[in-house]
Amino acid sequence: MSAVVKEATPADAERWVGLKALLDQETHLMLLEPNERDTDVAIVQAQLERTSASSNSVVLVAEDNDQLVGYVELEGGPFQRNRGTATLVIGVLESASGRGLGTRLLGEAERWATAHGLHRLELTVMEHNDRAAALYQRMGYEIEGRRRECLLVDGRLIDEFYMAKLLADL
Repeated sequence: MSAVVKEATPADAERWVGLKALLDQETHLMLLEPNERDTDVAIVQAQLERTSASSNSVVLVAEDNDQLVGYVELEGGPFQRNRGTATLVIGVLESASGRGLGTRLLGEAERWATAHGLHRLELTVMEHNDRAAALYQRMGYEIEGRRRECLLVDGRLIDEFYMAKLLADL
């Protein structure tokens, strides 16, 4: 895949909203269902402005032929004691999956995090999302815990794993 991974700017807000809406439509493996997400472009632009100004948060997007096909978002802790930890969310369109884009996005996120002094990346993944969990484990994430029956997906209660990766020592 010839996708370019870059840091998102407020100018990417409308396309990022569109990407997340497509992801919500095509997968049941992310937290939000269709129409639960805020689609107000001005609000998302403001979020991207705050993220751009932050020293421990970033949104990286993958662009292929002027279309966003994936993203990874790191949201760093807001307090002195948790500034070195960021929560990670990743999404890749089905049409772009299976070609290493998830691996690239996670690698770029890790490089960004290390360069910005982060020590820990953490995420959650639905227990039955074997493909994503395997990717995270290949990238060095470890399961640290389980939230039992915490999500209702398609009428079924689903467990969720907490996973994390420790980066460079402080």
